[in-house]
Amino acid sequence: MIKLPDTFIKKYRQLMGDEADDFLAALQGDSYSGFRINPLKNGRPTQTLEKAAGPVPGVATGFYGSVDGKSLDHVTGWVYSQEPSAMQVGEVVDPQPGEKVLDLCAAPGGKSTHLIGKMHDQGLLVANEIFTKRARVLASNLERWGTANTVVANEEPQKLVPKFAGFFDRILVDAPCSGEGMFRKDPQAISYWNPDYPSECANRQRKILASAMQMLKPGGVLVYSTCTFAPEEDEQNMAWLLKEYPDLRMLPIPLVDGMDHARPEWADNNPELAKAVRLFPHHFKGEGHFIAKLQLSTAAATTRPKRKKKKRRGQEPWQVSRDEQQLFKQWQTKNVPDFAERRLVKFGDQLYALPDQMIDLSGLDLISPGLHLGTFKKKRFEPALAWALTLTSSEVKRQIELTPDQWRQYVHGDVVNVSDSFAGNGWYLLTCEGHSCGWGKLVNHTIKNFFPKGLRF
Repeated sequence: MIKLPDTFIKKYRQLMGDEADDFLAALQGDSYSGFRINPLKNGRPTQTLEKAAGPVPGVATGFYGSVDGKSLDHVTGWVYSQEPSAMQVGEVVDPQPGEKVLDLCAAPGGKSTHLIGKMHDQGLLVANEIFTKRARVLASNLERWGTANTVVANEEPQKLVPKFAGFFDRILVDAPCSGEGMFRKDPQAISYWNPDYPSECANRQRKILASAMQMLKPGGVLVYSTCTFAPEEDEQNMAWLLKEYPDLRMLPIPLVDGMDHARPEWADNNPELAKAVRLFPHHFKGEGHFIAKLQLSTAAATTRPKRKKKKRRGQEPWQVSRDEQQLFKQWQTKNVPDFAERRLVKFGDQLYALPDQMIDLSGLDLISPGLHLGTFKKKRFEPALAWALTLTSSEVKRQIELTPDQWRQYVHGDVVNVSDSFAGNGWYLLTCEGHSCGWGKLVNHTIKNFFPKGLRF
């Protein structure tokens, strides 16, 4: 049983009225686990689905249940563990294939993977996280999901504005918040809470929203979400946003079973605020959440900050040399012959393919500028796991199907021995039960292991 702060209890008894007892009792109940299946993968994660406890309302890819982090389904990105209420956010954003989308506060990646899945990995998703350690986790989760058109940035929101002013069709601000909605799932969050904390978070959220507004194109859609019950961070922030930006209007969000309309009386009584939604734990099988959807007028003016022109001297550091291009082309033609030609960039000795709609990279702190293709070694190219996780066996010239036991050897980092004869030595896509797992290099009857050391278990 969790110990809620007395001031929290008093606050929500006043706000919730007759519902207060049920609301507070629900916070002492069990939390719910869930997962989404990956629409970018060529198949269904049968083993995980067999253990599911039913579908999540309103989310075609969402299910109640837990995920084994060491299972084939999870390691190859066929499923993503995500709290059921949080799944509703991606459904509200509803990005379309080909659009340019920004997930401004994206770590650890649940909502980003949902967005790029709904986009069919077509268009551009910029997933940003201010904290470097969390941004690396974000990049790793998106890599496993198997996306070629996602850029992972590690920037403060305001530093993205000069680069992306008026650029995005849709922006998600899943704002860092006081976390009240997660108290029963993560009781440690209670230790950070005090009566002033929601107001402190609300001020930070307004600064983030101000940056987001500068990057939204006329006619674009902004979705704001939190995992808190605090009116200061929810209805009151939306009331502020509508007053600050007259060209914005609230869009209605269709209610899924268990959802509630937001509470205008908790802000300035603007009836438009009721178009936002709340997920309360005594009504919805999930944790606490708030979601609002707004659209910028097509007539809104876009102010583009002036950029200082930089003098360019010689080759940019991310440009790929002619010799490196030739090394990659030789490898690609031999192993992934139909790979569509894309802009290639190099970070250190790592080769990436940029999404078509990505703009100039200069001045951005990036964790991943696109699809990680591989590494340049001395006079050779080695392919990356990320590339393998975007491919199917029909897209490569050669593949080896591993047994489940061989797959366990592979993710442990062991050499895998095979008895069958294959089409000569060299690189192969490794698969197991239809899942693309990574790359191996066949030397006679031995598969040299290239599963990343940091991921082995």
